[in-house]
Amino acid sequence: MKFCEITFSPTGGTQKAADLLTNALGGASTAVDLTDSNADFSAVVFAPEDVAVIAVPSYGGRVPGPAVQRLRTMKGGGAMAVLVCVYGNRAYEDTLVELEDAAKQAGFRVVAAVAAIAEHSIARQYAAGRPDAEDQKQLQGFAEKIREKLAAGDCTEPSIPGNRPYKKAGGSNMVPKPTKDCNSCGVCAQKCPVQAIDRQDPKCTDKNRCISCMRCVSVCPQSARKVSSVLLAAVDVALKKVCSDRKEGELYL
Repeated sequence: MKFCEITFSPTGGTQKAADLLTNALGGASTAVDLTDSNADFSAVVFAPEDVAVIAVPSYGGRVPGPAVQRLRTMKGGGAMAVLVCVYGNRAYEDTLVELEDAAKQAGFRVVAAVAAIAEHSIARQYAAGRPDAEDQKQLQGFAEKIREKLAAGDCTEPSIPGNRPYKKAGGSNMVPKPTKDCNSCGVCAQKCPVQAIDRQDPKCTDKNRCISCMRCVSVCPQSARKVSSVLLAAVDVALKKVCSDRKEGELYL
């Protein structure tokens, strides 16, 4: 049984949660980075005995569009899939069911699903430092139960919460902009998952392509890309009530 980790993790929170779960399951022998805009995902092929841990963040209760599109082109080949939705302590709403549908369309058999919490990618004061030690312990417990199910040859589909049709996807308009410290090094443009930043002039961003993933903010070596402080303040007001209480991960078998 070989494990493959498939992740869409622009700022690292989803990757961290996925790594904790995958390592507890036995470790990944291969990895697929769904943020790589240059990769040929149609060339990714699985066999029935494989297990794929497919992890994505929740953006407004939905799977990021590029992650869905890229996952659907893979050849699941009947491999078993453990779905992981990572959210910033607000809610994940229809993310898991949308991920389930995309995985099935790619030919995977969904056998388990996990909702985990990581630091909010925009309002980083919420779920700061998560996944933490408590989350790690919980994910290890989830992995043990998933291993038991796999060892028993149980491939039944879990009942995953969410709505079909999914909630309407909304745009956040949180487009990071360069500050005076930007030296046009181009790292942000190279790492952007949707190529929204002009490689010839990294100070130019296509706001229609930007998915507000904050990858450019997290990778800038000069810390020279920021979101408007006014917009951040508005986000804080909107999230303060719903994000203040600590939420815990959930397992669906």
